[in-house]
Amino acid sequence: MQVTAILSFAAASASAGVTILFERDVHFCRMYPQLSCGRYEFSVTLAFITWSFIATSAVSMFWLLPSL
Repeated sequence: MQVTAILSFAAASASAGVTILFERDVHFCRMYPQLSCGRYEFSVTLAFITWSFIATSAVSMFWLLPSL
C-alpha cells in the first residue's frame, strides 16, 4: 500500500510539472487555445486529492498492521 502511495504521488507531481511547463514556461496553452488546459489542471488537482486518500489509507493500514 505504501508503494502505491509513493507511485501515486510521483505521478501527480510529474503531471503538475508538465502543467506548470505548459502554462507558465512555454505558454503552450496560449499558443493553442483549442487545447483544454483547464481540464488538465483539474485532473492534476484530482490526482493530488486521490493521492491524499491513498496516503491516508496507507498510514492507517500501517498502524493497524501490528494489531493483527
